[in-house]
Amino acid sequence: MEFGFTTAAYVVAAVLFILSLGGLSGQESAKRAVWYGIVGMALAVFATLIGPGSGLWVLSVVLIASGGVIGWYVATRVEMTEMPQLVAAMHSLVGLAAVFVGYNAHFELGRVLAMDDAARAGLEGFGALIAKKDGVEQAILRVELYLGILIGAVTFTGSVIAYGKLAGKVSSAAKKLPGGHLLNIAAAVISVLCLVWYFSTGGFLPLFLMTLCALFIGYHLIMGIGGADMPVVVSMLNSYSGWAAAAIGFSLGNDLLIVVGALVGSSGAILSYIMCKAMNRSFISVILGGFGGTQGPAAEIEGEQIAIDADGVATALDEADSVIIVPGYGMAVAQAQQAVSELTKRLRAQGKEVRFAIHPVAGRLPGHMNVLLAEARVPYDIVLEMDEINEDFPDTDVVIVIGSNDIVNPAAQDDPNSPIAGMPVLEVWKAKQVFVSKRGQGAGYSGIENPLFFKDNTRMFYGDAKESVNALLTKIS
Repeated sequence: MEFGFTTAAYVVAAVLFILSLGGLSGQESAKRAVWYGIVGMALAVFATLIGPGSGLWVLSVVLIASGGVIGWYVATRVEMTEMPQLVAAMHSLVGLAAVFVGYNAHFELGRVLAMDDAARAGLEGFGALIAKKDGVEQAILRVELYLGILIGAVTFTGSVIAYGKLAGKVSSAAKKLPGGHLLNIAAAVISVLCLVWYFSTGGFLPLFLMTLCALFIGYHLIMGIGGADMPVVVSMLNSYSGWAAAAIGFSLGNDLLIVVGALVGSSGAILSYIMCKAMNRSFISVILGGFGGTQGPAAEIEGEQIAIDADGVATALDEADSVIIVPGYGMAVAQAQQAVSELTKRLRAQGKEVRFAIHPVAGRLPGHMNVLLAEARVPYDIVLEMDEINEDFPDTDVVIVIGSNDIVNPAAQDDPNSPIAGMPVLEVWKAKQVFVSKRGQGAGYSGIENPLFFKDNTRMFYGDAKESVNALLTKIS
């Protein structure tokens, strides 16, 4: 009876998770989709607690309650600008959990194999599951838990480094140890040899050596990826965490964990592919290199950055009929989305066409800008993706770029030696006038200089984005 209820609950939870993923593809359905996920997870936890092998009720309730309180505390205090590093931190916990569960499965397998038949007959829970396996199934279990630990360890250290880069605690520049990729290859080869060793002996030492190698691979891979590729890295680590969960699901014989892990792993991989395509880069090149260096000397940038004040921008907007706003991470940092939303309302009230152009890798998390604009109640129908709006820039009177750099950089098209050469970008420089809201003259998070700032039709609207837009609002009725 318990097993039947648990299986049925897992099926319902899996359907809810699928509906949740599907709903997150649209802004209108995202809120409902989040509730699908919440209900599905609550049902899955409840079914697991009362299902076969359940026990240690007090400890389970204390741990779940503690996790819930910590999650609530973190969620209520994390700003939207800190969401990318929060996601990276959550991925690290998934990886670490996979490592712990894998090691527990290893020790439990050893304990069961050391028992006689009579002792095995009295086992419950995971131990009973292992006792029912024959020699071939136990060998398969070793491979499953080995892969779970391997992927989990890579995910853990990789996510920790990604968190450090996103939070500014680790340099965003691509850095590798002497030896570069050879070190990663050596660690991968040792991991494969340890798998053969572990498969034949079942000992602890090969498992431990592999874990050390996997931890190093996660660290060194992400350290070697520059800041401009961080959105792809976060998505990639999301995929890793899903596959780690699926591998552990096989080890534990938990169907729901397998399904959910596969959903997370495949969706993360697909999203990573989409983002790499948006940057005209292969997934392998991002993982192995990132924006690390140029193919030759970068083109010389001529001209100077010319500043403009709020009065000048307001005058241009007053004379414009069409306006496109390009949001970036600088808008998120300044929390300027509400001010931008108010500016949009006032301009539209004057009969002007106002739209938003969203690059697939704007910000430091997929969909980062869409969430911010939805939070500020910007109408969904005027928020357009790059492919939908890129051809409209030549017919646009004014473009306002708020805290973006690489996604509006013409060097991607004009300079074959640029680190972002070939990357599809928003062609804002083709508009009649471009105003760039930026804190200063620095090159930005990725460290790549932008010729857009020096073009004749570009003016730099320096200052904090929120303060700059608020100053602009005082000039526009």
